[in-house]
Amino acid sequence: MTFQQMKYVAEIARCGSINKAAAKLFVSQSSISSALKELEAELNISIFSRSNQGVELTPEGRQFLSYANSLLERKSYIESLYTSNQVEPEAQFSVSTQRYPFAVDAFVRLVNQIDNPRFNFTIRETSMDKVIEDVSASVSDIGVIFTSNLTEKIIKRFLGTRNIEFHLLRKIQPCVYVRKGHPLAGRDTLRAEDLNDFIYMAFEHKQGESIDFSEEFNLIPARKPNRTIVVNDRATAVNVVCNTDVVSTGSGLLVEEFMDGRIMSIPLEDYGDKMRLGWIKLKNRSLSPETEAFIEQLKDSIETAIVYTEKVRREAQSHC
Repeated sequence: MTFQQMKYVAEIARCGSINKAAAKLFVSQSSISSALKELEAELNISIFSRSNQGVELTPEGRQFLSYANSLLERKSYIESLYTSNQVEPEAQFSVSTQRYPFAVDAFVRLVNQIDNPRFNFTIRETSMDKVIEDVSASVSDIGVIFTSNLTEKIIKRFLGTRNIEFHLLRKIQPCVYVRKGHPLAGRDTLRAEDLNDFIYMAFEHKQGESIDFSEEFNLIPARKPNRTIVVNDRATAVNVVCNTDVVSTGSGLLVEEFMDGRIMSIPLEDYGDKMRLGWIKLKNRSLSPETEAFIEQLKDSIETAIVYTEKVRREAQSHC
């Protein structure tokens, strides 16, 4: 099967006639008929049904053409990338991240500072196991995840088997997310057992995946919650926190531009463990200028979020 054969099929389908397609493509009718016959024999299907009125796609032909058109479009796109007279190459950057507002903030900052007229940037908010999978498969240039004392050895061993390295950004005291007005909102700090009477909210992760890959900070001193709800995107999580008395654990970092003003976070008492926020990449992969710029924006966004989060806590406590 060749791209030329796929092109012939697409043109025959558009024209409804082999003769008309041959004329449109400036090839002989015998050449296009021969190429079509060879393709049908190779795939062991009939792509067209023939009649006195012309030709019509068979059900198998319609399915084949949908795949062929996709390949022809990708071929055309690739050719346009490398045969155009564009002086400026297209900038490429892709990041997969756990559901962190500061990572989105850093991405937006990067978009706003880029001066290349042609670029293709991607951000994926997803679970930790998917972040690692994306980096391992080179779907993303880097990933943003966290480890802790409890999970560090397991996660870093898992990363090592995939030739991925972890770079620390910041150590953060784990926190509890609640709404302003929550029964716990007036507290300076919380203990793990303080959460036992409330519904615990967690992000969905792959079934069978170790708890070490959870989005939330693991509370070893606390018993397993009796009531839990599971969500799979950050917007839903925000709505649930704002409108119920659920609790959830994480970095606690709030980003002014990307957070609902009804949410606050309260530090957990120091159990000797920290969240280690960091970025990951393949060991043999060099960093592009865009990736390096994103990492710098990520560092700055985290520091800005720390300042804003402390401000929100002071204001919330002054109203309690």
